[in-house]
Amino acid sequence: MKNLLLYILLTVSFAVSAQEKDKTLPAANEEYKQKNFVDAEANYRISESKFTKRTAAPYNLGNTIYRQNQVSEAKYAYAKAIKNAKTRPEKHKAFHNLGNVFMKEKDYTQAVEAYKQALRNDPTDDETRYNYAYAKQKLKENPPKNDQKDKNKDKDKDKDKNKDKNKDKDQNKDKDKDKKDDKGDKDKDKKDGKDDPNKDDKSDNKGEPKPQPGGISKDRVQNLLDAVNNEEKKVQDKVNAQKVKGSPKKTEKDW
Repeated sequence: MKNLLLYILLTVSFAVSAQEKDKTLPAANEEYKQKNFVDAEANYRISESKFTKRTAAPYNLGNTIYRQNQVSEAKYAYAKAIKNAKTRPEKHKAFHNLGNVFMKEKDYTQAVEAYKQALRNDPTDDETRYNYAYAKQKLKENPPKNDQKDKNKDKDKDKDKNKDKNKDKDQNKDKDKDKKDDKGDKDKDKKDGKDDPNKDDKSDNKGEPKPQPGGISKDRVQNLLDAVNNEEKKVQDKVNAQKVKGSPKKTEKDW
Protein backbone atom coordinates (compact mmCIF):
# COMPACT_ATOMS: atom_id res chain seq x y z
CA MET A 1 0.00 0.00 0.00
CA LYS A 2 1.25 3.52 -0.78
CA ASN A 3 2.44 5.86 1.93
CA LEU A 4 -0.33 7.46 3.95
CA LEU A 5 -0.27 10.67 1.96
CA LEU A 6 -3.27 12.32 0.39
CA TYR A 7 -3.10 13.10 -3.28
CA ILE A 8 -3.95 16.73 -3.85
CA LEU A 9 -5.00 17.69 -7.35
CA LEU A 10 -5.09 21.48 -7.11
CA THR A 11 -4.64 21.76 -10.86
CA VAL A 12 -5.56 25.14 -12.23
CA SER A 13 -8.57 24.98 -14.50
CA PHE A 14 -8.29 26.84 -17.78
CA ALA A 15 -11.47 27.71 -19.61
CA VAL A 16 -10.88 29.08 -23.13
CA SER A 17 -14.27 30.73 -23.35
CA ALA A 18 -13.66 32.42 -20.00
CA GLN A 19 -10.26 33.73 -21.13
CA GLU A 20 -11.81 35.35 -24.19
CA LYS A 21 -14.15 37.51 -22.11
CA ASP A 22 -12.48 37.55 -18.70
CA LYS A 23 -9.12 39.29 -18.64
CA THR A 24 -8.75 38.81 -14.90
CA LEU A 25 -8.77 34.99 -14.98
CA PRO A 26 -5.61 34.54 -17.11
CA ALA A 27 -3.74 37.02 -14.91
CA ALA A 28 -4.84 35.12 -11.80
CA ASN A 29 -3.70 31.82 -13.33
CA GLU A 30 -0.28 33.28 -14.06
CA GLU A 31 0.03 34.59 -10.50
CA TYR A 32 -0.97 31.17 -9.18
CA LYS A 33 1.81 29.49 -11.19
CA GLN A 34 4.27 32.05 -9.82
CA LYS A 35 2.99 31.19 -6.29
CA ASN A 36 1.77 34.73 -5.73
CA PHE A 37 -1.26 33.32 -3.97
CA VAL A 38 -2.43 36.55 -2.36
CA ASP A 39 -2.62 38.38 -5.71
CA ALA A 40 -4.07 35.30 -7.38
CA GLU A 41 -6.81 35.07 -4.75
CA ALA A 42 -7.75 38.72 -5.28
CA ASN A 43 -8.07 38.29 -9.05
CA TYR A 44 -9.97 35.01 -8.75
CA ARG A 45 -12.47 36.75 -6.48
CA ILE A 46 -12.88 39.54 -9.02
CA SER A 47 -13.43 36.99 -11.79
CA GLU A 48 -15.91 35.06 -9.66
CA SER A 49 -17.92 38.20 -8.92
CA LYS A 50 -18.15 39.07 -12.63
CA PHE A 51 -18.96 35.57 -13.89
CA THR A 52 -20.99 33.99 -11.12
CA LYS A 53 -22.12 30.97 -13.14
CA ARG A 54 -18.70 29.72 -14.19
CA THR A 55 -16.64 26.99 -12.59
CA ALA A 56 -13.01 27.98 -13.21
CA ALA A 57 -12.79 31.00 -10.87
CA PRO A 58 -14.33 29.41 -7.73
CA TYR A 59 -12.40 26.16 -8.27
CA ASN A 60 -9.08 27.98 -8.71
CA LEU A 61 -10.00 30.26 -5.79
CA GLY A 62 -10.41 27.17 -3.61
CA ASN A 63 -6.97 25.93 -4.67
CA THR A 64 -5.40 29.30 -3.91
CA ILE A 65 -6.96 29.51 -0.46
CA TYR A 66 -5.94 25.90 0.23
CA ARG A 67 -2.33 26.77 -0.63
CA GLN A 68 -2.49 29.50 2.01
CA ASN A 69 -3.49 26.90 4.63
CA GLN A 70 -7.01 28.27 4.96
CA VAL A 71 -8.51 24.86 4.24
CA SER A 72 -11.81 25.42 6.03
CA GLU A 73 -12.51 28.50 3.92
CA ALA A 74 -11.48 26.69 0.74
CA LYS A 75 -14.37 24.24 1.00
CA TYR A 76 -16.93 26.99 0.33
CA ALA A 77 -15.18 27.84 -2.96
CA TYR A 78 -15.13 24.15 -3.93
CA ALA A 79 -18.80 23.81 -3.05
CA LYS A 80 -19.62 26.69 -5.42
CA ALA A 81 -17.47 25.15 -8.15
CA ILE A 82 -19.39 21.87 -7.77
CA LYS A 83 -22.66 23.77 -8.05
CA ASN A 84 -21.54 25.51 -11.27
CA ALA A 85 -19.78 22.48 -12.77
CA LYS A 86 -21.12 21.42 -16.17
CA THR A 87 -18.83 18.48 -16.95
CA ARG A 88 -17.85 15.33 -15.12
CA PRO A 89 -14.11 16.17 -15.04
CA GLU A 90 -14.91 19.51 -13.38
CA LYS A 91 -17.06 17.79 -10.77
CA HIS A 92 -14.43 15.10 -10.22
CA LYS A 93 -11.62 17.58 -9.45
CA ALA A 94 -13.80 19.75 -7.21
CA PHE A 95 -15.12 16.80 -5.20
CA HIS A 96 -11.59 15.36 -4.88
CA ASN A 97 -10.19 18.57 -3.42
CA LEU A 98 -13.25 19.01 -1.20
CA GLY A 99 -12.48 15.57 0.22
CA ASN A 100 -8.94 16.77 0.99
CA VAL A 101 -10.39 19.67 2.98
CA PHE A 102 -12.56 17.35 5.06
CA MET A 103 -9.54 15.13 5.72
CA LYS A 104 -7.61 18.13 7.03
CA GLU A 105 -10.55 18.89 9.34
CA LYS A 106 -10.64 15.21 10.42
CA ASP A 107 -14.24 15.02 9.27
CA TYR A 108 -13.82 11.53 7.86
CA THR A 109 -17.50 10.92 7.26
CA GLN A 110 -17.75 13.91 4.91
CA ALA A 111 -14.40 13.07 3.31
CA VAL A 112 -15.55 9.56 2.40
CA GLU A 113 -18.69 10.97 0.79
CA ALA A 114 -16.74 13.60 -1.18
CA TYR A 115 -14.27 11.06 -2.57
CA LYS A 116 -17.14 8.75 -3.42
CA GLN A 117 -18.74 11.52 -5.48
CA ALA A 118 -15.41 12.19 -7.18
CA LEU A 119 -15.11 8.52 -8.17
CA ARG A 120 -18.60 8.54 -9.58
CA ASN A 121 -17.51 11.25 -11.97
CA ASP A 122 -14.17 9.54 -12.78
CA PRO A 123 -13.93 5.89 -11.64
CA THR A 124 -10.51 5.50 -13.31
CA ASP A 125 -8.62 7.98 -11.13
CA ASP A 126 -6.20 6.02 -8.93
CA GLU A 127 -5.38 8.95 -6.70
CA THR A 128 -9.01 9.52 -5.80
CA ARG A 129 -9.48 5.79 -5.20
CA TYR A 130 -6.50 5.75 -2.85
CA ASN A 131 -7.75 8.79 -0.93
CA TYR A 132 -11.19 7.18 -0.69
CA ALA A 133 -9.72 3.97 0.82
CA TYR A 134 -7.57 5.99 3.22
CA ALA A 135 -10.56 8.08 4.37
CA LYS A 136 -12.57 4.90 5.01
CA GLN A 137 -9.71 3.51 7.08
CA LYS A 138 -9.51 6.69 9.19
CA LEU A 139 -13.27 6.67 9.65
CA LYS A 140 -13.11 3.09 10.92
CA GLU A 141 -10.35 4.03 13.36
CA ASN A 142 -12.20 7.15 14.48
CA PRO A 143 -15.95 6.43 14.43
CA PRO A 144 -18.13 9.51 14.90
CA LYS A 145 -19.69 10.04 18.27
CA ASN A 146 -23.38 9.37 18.47
CA ASP A 147 -24.56 12.87 19.34
CA GLN A 148 -28.16 11.71 19.65
CA LYS A 149 -27.27 9.18 22.34
CA ASP A 150 -25.31 11.84 24.20
CA LYS A 151 -28.30 14.17 24.01
CA ASN A 152 -30.60 11.44 25.30
CA LYS A 153 -28.18 10.74 28.17
CA ASP A 154 -28.18 14.42 29.07
CA LYS A 155 -31.98 14.46 28.97
CA ASP A 156 -32.11 11.41 31.26
CA LYS A 157 -29.70 13.10 33.67
CA ASP A 158 -31.87 16.21 33.72
CA LYS A 159 -34.95 14.10 34.37
CA ASP A 160 -33.20 12.33 37.26
CA LYS A 161 -32.15 15.68 38.72
CA ASN A 162 -35.72 16.96 38.48
CA LYS A 163 -37.00 13.81 40.13
CA ASP A 164 -34.51 14.22 42.97
CA LYS A 165 -35.52 17.88 43.39
CA ASN A 166 -39.22 16.96 43.47
CA LYS A 167 -38.46 14.18 45.93
CA ASP A 168 -36.62 16.60 48.21
CA LYS A 169 -39.52 19.05 47.97
CA ASP A 170 -41.98 16.31 48.91
CA GLN A 171 -39.79 15.29 51.85
CA ASN A 172 -39.57 18.89 53.04
CA LYS A 173 -43.34 19.21 52.74
CA ASP A 174 -43.77 16.05 54.82
CA LYS A 175 -41.37 17.42 57.43
CA ASP A 176 -43.25 20.71 57.59
CA LYS A 177 -46.50 18.80 57.89
CA ASP A 178 -45.11 16.67 60.71
CA LYS A 179 -43.95 19.81 62.53
CA LYS A 180 -47.38 21.37 62.18
CA ASP A 181 -49.01 18.16 63.39
CA ASP A 182 -46.67 18.03 66.40
CA LYS A 183 -47.45 21.64 67.20
CA GLY A 184 -51.15 20.95 66.89
CA ASP A 185 -50.86 17.97 69.21
CA LYS A 186 -49.02 20.04 71.78
CA ASP A 187 -51.66 22.78 71.63
CA LYS A 188 -54.34 20.16 72.00
CA ASP A 189 -52.56 18.64 74.99
CA LYS A 190 -52.49 22.05 76.63
CA LYS A 191 -56.21 22.46 76.13
CA ASP A 192 -56.87 18.98 77.48
CA GLY A 193 -54.84 19.78 80.59
CA LYS A 194 -52.06 17.30 79.88
CA ASP A 195 -49.46 19.96 80.72
CA ASP A 196 -51.17 20.75 84.04
CA PRO A 197 -48.48 20.35 86.82
CA ASN A 198 -51.13 18.88 89.11
CA LYS A 199 -51.65 15.95 86.74
CA ASP A 200 -49.64 12.75 87.05
CA ASP A 201 -46.71 12.66 84.59
CA LYS A 202 -45.89 9.18 83.33
CA SER A 203 -43.54 10.27 80.52
CA ASP A 204 -39.86 9.40 80.62
CA ASN A 205 -38.57 12.18 78.33
CA LYS A 206 -35.03 13.43 78.69
CA GLY A 207 -34.62 16.71 80.53
CA GLU A 208 -37.81 16.31 82.55
CA PRO A 209 -37.57 15.56 86.33
CA LYS A 210 -38.78 12.16 87.35
CA PRO A 211 -41.08 11.91 90.40
CA GLN A 212 -39.21 11.05 93.58
CA PRO A 213 -40.67 8.16 95.57
CA GLY A 214 -42.22 9.16 98.87
CA GLY A 215 -42.21 12.91 98.27
CA ILE A 216 -41.90 15.77 95.82
CA SER A 217 -38.85 16.38 93.67
CA LYS A 218 -35.95 18.61 94.70
CA ASP A 219 -36.59 20.99 91.81
CA ARG A 220 -40.19 21.35 92.89
CA VAL A 221 -39.10 22.18 96.48
CA GLN A 222 -36.66 24.81 95.23
CA ASN A 223 -39.34 26.40 93.07
CA LEU A 224 -41.68 26.62 96.06
CA LEU A 225 -38.97 28.22 98.22
CA ASP A 226 -38.25 30.77 95.52
CA ALA A 227 -41.94 31.62 95.29
CA VAL A 228 -42.16 32.12 99.10
CA ASN A 229 -39.10 34.36 99.08
CA ASN A 230 -40.58 36.43 96.27
CA GLU A 231 -43.81 36.91 98.16
CA GLU A 232 -41.93 37.98 101.30
CA LYS A 233 -39.93 40.46 99.26
CA LYS A 234 -43.11 41.97 97.82
CA VAL A 235 -44.57 42.41 101.31
CA GLN A 236 -41.40 44.06 102.58
CA ASP A 237 -41.28 46.41 99.58
CA LYS A 238 -44.88 47.42 100.25
CA VAL A 239 -44.16 48.24 103.91
CA ASN A 240 -41.12 50.31 102.98
CA ALA A 241 -43.15 52.21 100.40
CA GLN A 242 -45.73 53.17 103.01
CA LYS A 243 -43.01 54.48 105.34
CA VAL A 244 -41.53 56.63 102.62
CA LYS A 245 -44.96 58.00 101.72
CA GLY A 246 -45.38 59.63 105.20
CA SER A 247 -42.07 61.57 105.07
CA PRO A 248 -41.86 65.08 103.46
CA LYS A 249 -40.32 65.38 100.02
CA LYS A 250 -38.06 68.15 98.72
CA THR A 251 -39.25 69.55 95.43
CA GLU A 252 -36.58 70.50 92.90
CA LYS A 253 -37.10 73.49 90.64
CA ASP A 254 -37.49 72.87 87.02
CA TRP A 255 -35.85 75.69 85.22
